[in-house]
Amino acid sequence: MFVDHVKVFVKGGDGGDGMVAFRREKYIAYGGPAGGDGGKGADVIFVVDEGLRTLMDFRYQRHFKAPRGEHGGSKNMHGRGGANLVVKVPPGTVVKDAETGTVIADLVEDGQQAVIARGGRGGRGNSRFATPQNTAPELSEKGEPGVSRDIILELKVLADVGLVGFPSVGKSTLLSVVSAAKPKIADYHFTTLVPNLGMVETDDHRTFVMADLPGLIEGAHEGIGLGHQFLRHIERTRVIVHVIDMSGLEGREPFEDYQTINAELEQYNMRLTERPQIVVANKMDMPDAEENLAEFKKALGDEDIQIFPISALTRTGLDPLLYAILDLLETTPEFPMLEEEEEEANSVLYKHEATGPDFVISRDDDGAYVLSGYTLERLFKMTDFNFDQSVRKFARQMRGMGIDDALRERGAQDGDIVRILNYEFEFLE
Repeated sequence: MFVDHVKVFVKGGDGGDGMVAFRREKYIAYGGPAGGDGGKGADVIFVVDEGLRTLMDFRYQRHFKAPRGEHGGSKNMHGRGGANLVVKVPPGTVVKDAETGTVIADLVEDGQQAVIARGGRGGRGNSRFATPQNTAPELSEKGEPGVSRDIILELKVLADVGLVGFPSVGKSTLLSVVSAAKPKIADYHFTTLVPNLGMVETDDHRTFVMADLPGLIEGAHEGIGLGHQFLRHIERTRVIVHVIDMSGLEGREPFEDYQTINAELEQYNMRLTERPQIVVANKMDMPDAEENLAEFKKALGDEDIQIFPISALTRTGLDPLLYAILDLLETTPEFPMLEEEEEEANSVLYKHEATGPDFVISRDDDGAYVLSGYTLERLFKMTDFNFDQSVRKFARQMRGMGIDDALRERGAQDGDIVRILNYEFEFLE
């Protein structure tokens, strides 16, 4: 089964907890703090494996959670960092954030990798908090939570040339006769349900990759028919080969087919119209094909557009077409899509940035004040409430963020309930 679109959940490993410990060696009085730091949580890293051709594996495993770092130990022993979780993906995989739609990584070359979910840093042990004023702190941090998110994986086939056209115009037949590919060929619409790739080599030993893509129909840019399942794969190609059935056996007009397909490409993404396009007049062995071709050229009215009459079934007219494609590939650069240009920095290095304010205050149905926000929740999860000094430190951090004043402005009074995640506190003046 060919899978080219899937949603999965990834989570970086949590950092290990820091430790509260003290030296207790014989003859050493007041040995001081000796709690070690926790280890860093592991990252979730996606790596391109050129041996993969589909996202099928992600149908069976949709959750990827990296291991956490080890906790700190006594005698200032730091915890070990977690081993990174490496996930292999096929070349041409685009990783997007499921919530925002932003591109996290665009993975196209073998061995290319990107950090998709960053692991949390380890919590600091009490040795880190020793000061001249507090030489024996009972204070440590829990590990920072790793980044967790739902992501969308899209596979866009890596091919130099893409065959486009209505169903049953002969795209699969053309690919089968110019390469060693064995696509399914049958006399009904949408025989091709998944992209097929073939390596084409000419007599002068030049090669290129051709993709036979599922057939288009009117409204495909809106998801009608195979819709985006087809259109996402044409984005990678540098040259478009537009196959048209000149026989008229399907009861369609060749020029109308030509206009419809180009309109679908344009409405899906304007950048597709920038690609050079070669028109292939297929099924020229049929009786009315010559007359239909003459009418097509007259309606087209553009002599600059290259038209190659062929018959994929009888294998006539193929060599001039293949040489023209190769000549065009040698002068045609790659066409990055607009979203890829905007997210170019993210395609190499993943950087997590908290969005929105540090904290948000809302009210529950029972009148309790609810505090939320990435920064506040991160500090809360890293606080060890088993020690009074840790609790006082968290209270100071909240005051520094302006939460106390903000609660008063919202009308909070002494004894009111304040909730953070699943925990409740009393607001005290």
